[in-house]
Amino acid sequence: MKDPYAVLGVSKTATDKDIRSAYRRLAKQYHPDHNPNNTDAEEKFKAVGQAYNIIGDKEKRARFDRGEIGSDGQERGPFGAGFGQGGFGGNAQGFNQEDLGSFFSDMFGGGGQGDFQPGGPGGRRTSKGSDRRYEISITFTQSVLGTTLELALGEDGHTEVKVPAGIENGQTLRVRGKGAPGRSLGGQPGIAGDALITISVQTDKRFSREGRNIRMTHNIPLKTAVIGGKTTVETPAGAVTLKIPKHSDGGKTLRLAGRGVAATKQSPAGDLFVVLNIQIGDFSPELEKFFAEESHD
Repeated sequence: MKDPYAVLGVSKTATDKDIRSAYRRLAKQYHPDHNPNNTDAEEKFKAVGQAYNIIGDKEKRARFDRGEIGSDGQERGPFGAGFGQGGFGGNAQGFNQEDLGSFFSDMFGGGGQGDFQPGGPGGRRTSKGSDRRYEISITFTQSVLGTTLELALGEDGHTEVKVPAGIENGQTLRVRGKGAPGRSLGGQPGIAGDALITISVQTDKRFSREGRNIRMTHNIPLKTAVIGGKTTVETPAGAVTLKIPKHSDGGKTLRLAGRGVAATKQSPAGDLFVVLNIQIGDFSPELEKFFAEESHD
């Protein structure tokens, strides 16, 4: 697994903003919608999401920088990165924490039951299972309004997962306890790992997103542009009526407050910006004659 800083093309001193910008640029570049049937781009898209899942999270980034977790987000061996990377003459590279637990249990007469972890009784205790990764596709509307997904996660199967409003393409949700089961010891069950769900947001030809705001183009007839009137606009949350001022030019932008990304506890609702596009439509003979006469004046 490559270093997440290298995957995103940023230095280890990069700011959170630099990391976020690099991620958005690369996720857009390698998104499957822009690279159909391109397995290389698909792998790079997944790698970018994986890297951002590590260094795009302040806590994980700090743990990665300290060597506590690897580039795959998994806990490193109890003796640090050097041990897991060949600390026993270079032959321990393939060891994971369970392997090390069995190794030390056998060495100290534990019969191979449980995992070695400093601080536990006799150096052994139950272990946490590994995380499981999933990738789920949602619609643009679901991403801006939020949604609840019913997914088969963990050993129990059915799980309701709440997707917050405003989630962006490539972001990862963590569902606690829905990963692989942990190793039990002495009748005590192990702790299950987590489910890490990477979200893929489908594009929508009607809308484009700008932070928590949304932009769209809306067609209006020439008559409405000249004398004003009302028109129905289909927003992500449903149809609304928009008042068009008279003498509106093509390209004029009107704002529908609160009709962008839905509000959350942390952020207010965004706005929807409607860019007007004038359609001539049916042109009456009288109006055509009027314009013809005007052009000769």
